[in-house]
Amino acid sequence: MAQKITPFLWYTKEAEEAAQFYTSLFPDSRITRVVTLPSDSPSGPAGSVKVVDFELFGQAFTAMTAAGRPGEFNEAISFTVNCKDQGEVDRYWEALLQGGGEPQACGWLKDRYGVRWQITPTALIDMYASPDQAAAKRAADAMMKMVKLDIAALQAAFKG
Repeated sequence: MAQKITPFLWYTKEAEEAAQFYTSLFPDSRITRVVTLPSDSPSGPAGSVKVVDFELFGQAFTAMTAAGRPGEFNEAISFTVNCKDQGEVDRYWEALLQGGGEPQACGWLKDRYGVRWQITPTALIDMYASPDQAAAKRAADAMMKMVKLDIAALQAAFKG
């Protein structure tokens, strides 16, 4: 069965390049189709608009390169990468910053295409869900001071 909801990303340029970059980073990822629109559209003449279907971790995405004014990507939409350990945090953080990405704060970054990502250790989510709300607050307060998240420092803050 096809996925019911698919994130759609509109790039003014480089949709196929972005899809190739993302699929090179994540396991179980691939480009499934690249097509150009056969007819003129408000986004450009026939053949100039490129649509790229791809999967990241098996999740379907569509990207489009088209003229027009889609606006810049911003913090209102981001993709969370749940990481099991610091090695994954470090690997995805560094990979998504390649080629001109920008670190933000609290585990967020903007990649070279302007897409926002949250590189999040699952341990932090577990800390937030703890019945010990004082410990959860210590972890949250520590996270607020970080750029890339450091699991050991979060756990130390959690433990007090």
